Amino acid sequence: MTYDELKTLSELPLLLLVERAHAVHCRCRSFGKVQVCTLVSLKTGNCSEDCAYCAQSARHHTGVVADKALMPKEQVINRAMEAKAAGATRFCMGAAWRGVRLGDPRFDEVLDIVRAVRALGLEVCATLGMLGEAEAEALREAGLSAYNHNLDTSREYYPSIVTSHTYEDRLETIGHINRAGIKLCCGGIIGLGESVQDRLRLLETVSSLDPQPESFPINALITIPGTPMSRRRPDAPDALETVRMVALARLALPHSHVRLSAGRERLSPEGQALCFYAGADSLFLGERLLTAPNAAPEKDLELLRRLGLQAELPDEPTSAPGTPLYSDDEPHPCFNPGPCSAPPQ
Repeated sequence: MTYDELKTLSELPLLLLVERAHAVHCRCRSFGKVQVCTLVSLKTGNCSEDCAYCAQSARHHTGVVADKALMPKEQVINRAMEAKAAGATRFCMGAAWRGVRLGDPRFDEVLDIVRAVRALGLEVCATLGMLGEAEAEALREAGLSAYNHNLDTSREYYPSIVTSHTYEDRLETIGHINRAGIKLCCGGIIGLGESVQDRLRLLETVSSLDPQPESFPINALITIPGTPMSRRRPDAPDALETVRMVALARLALPHSHVRLSAGRERLSPEGQALCFYAGADSLFLGERLLTAPNAAPEKDLELLRRLGLQAELPDEPTSAPGTPLYSDDEPHPCFNPGPCSAPPQ
């Protein structure tokens, strides 16, 4: 989707934009199904990068206690089993590194953990920083389902929040992930002090990836004391800004999961409900997201129950272009589902 197309959509009245996004969601996704993920930190803190929002950068004084080693494999497996019992179908693991290289003993540990978690019947996602072609292939062979590598914001605004690597560095890793055949998770952050144009440029870039990301996490900045962002004090996005970003993401990425990520705990149940209606169909379950707070699992599961949403199963197909999602005796209450006009991934 081009910038001009996104700009035209962004200028629609919010409820009309939400209506259009919901229609696309019904045509191109399994409306009513939500991907439930859990995120844990394998290795926290002492990252060499200077991302202005991040509590884990060694360049910021945030009070985060840095790990000297990876979380033990047995502990990771226990966390994965707990996540599965709580209803999660994807287990996501992050490590605060610039990147990993084949032959590094720490990377070998990660590959072993990926195999073990995959054997539990969960989808496995990792975010380990920058990767080369060989590392991406090794992760695929170990059974990795998806790799997270966010672009955060527009190419133009990126140097305002990160200087220790470039936008092109991020895109290079994304290329390795796509060529290895691993599902790509690639999203952004709103509330960094960026403009609406920056948000649209991010969506333009992500929607132009081939294939488009399997999932697009939307993070609302959580300002961490000690980070450069805590000194800049950008305005926090309100619920309606988040809803608008969800709707635009659904229109730009019709076959992708749109995930409510960091900052979701600031949304009321009504705000989250509107996000799900506008096209969100994924969330993180668990009280922490790496170093950020998140809603209590039982609170989230109760919300899904009240909204009539169901957790999708691991590897369950949720994108069915061209296939009506409702039978004749169960028509969609708002829209004729019809075939999806967007090309499948």
